[in-house]
Amino acid sequence: MNLLSVVIPLKDERENVRPLYEKLRDALRGVARWEVVFVDDGSGDGTFDVLTELAAVDRRVKVVRLRRNFGQAAATQAGFDVAAGDVIATMDGDVQNDPADLPMMLAKLDEGYDAVLGLREKRQDKFLLRKVPSLCANWLIRKVLGVPFKDFGCALRVVRREFIDGLSLYGEMHRFITALLIQQGAKVAQVPVRHHPRTAGQSKYNLTRTIRVVLDLMTVKFLASYQTRPMHLFGGVGLIFLALGLVSLLASIVMKYTTGPGMTANPLFLIGVMVELIGVQFLSLGLIGEVMARIYFESQGKPPYVVRDRRNIDESAGMRRAA
Repeated sequence: MNLLSVVIPLKDERENVRPLYEKLRDALRGVARWEVVFVDDGSGDGTFDVLTELAAVDRRVKVVRLRRNFGQAAATQAGFDVAAGDVIATMDGDVQNDPADLPMMLAKLDEGYDAVLGLREKRQDKFLLRKVPSLCANWLIRKVLGVPFKDFGCALRVVRREFIDGLSLYGEMHRFITALLIQQGAKVAQVPVRHHPRTAGQSKYNLTRTIRVVLDLMTVKFLASYQTRPMHLFGGVGLIFLALGLVSLLASIVMKYTTGPGMTANPLFLIGVMVELIGVQFLSLGLIGEVMARIYFESQGKPPYVVRDRRNIDESAGMRRAA
């Protein structure tokens, strides 16, 4: 490892910035080269002033100040974009994550892993407001995405640069970094880490974020399973609706010539027509999705795969598709 970059998004954490920097500095004394990238996500409490003071006395401190509050995912992505390290670490700015765990996680990374995630075994948060929603969200993510880890909300992680470059974070996607890494083929481990109670500042978490997490989870699942074949999803749903509509229409025809009312007076006829139209709409969505997927991959010269390593193959050979 040549350089370690620690990315820390912040929002109104003035009282926590300096203690966090000092703990990080002490924890990384054994690391030859490191930097910390603080991203001020639209703070209004003077957080940027403290960051400016730290940057003036330590060249290893990099500061990015966003124009307004864009959210943790966007702030984390901004940190990734300016970090220069071969290994990227992330952590929260509330000092609940312990920087002293980083050397242990870096040692685990050297065992051949591409990413090492933190697992908060003794989480120091409010039970109903934080722990219960987190347990439900973690269970849902495991079931939907098939990712076998227990804690997806822990911000403390270390990841090799090549996998960070493959991420594009927005919305609440920072919660799905683990799933996104696994989609790239990363070899991932999770290790127990310490977690401390918040002693300064206010938590930015509220229950409305749970709804956004569920919606973003649907996006991640779609991208993981159907990004290159949207017709399989929308077309499948469309065929189901078309079949149901056909059954309803046939039933209305049978009823017309037996004991039932006329077709126009039969609710099954109207239901059948409506369901058939829904089926056609889903098929149309599938076709549009196929066209958009083709444009996405071909316009960027981006292949629908990621290469881990090469042997006896010229690097330029992988660029022929783009050329």
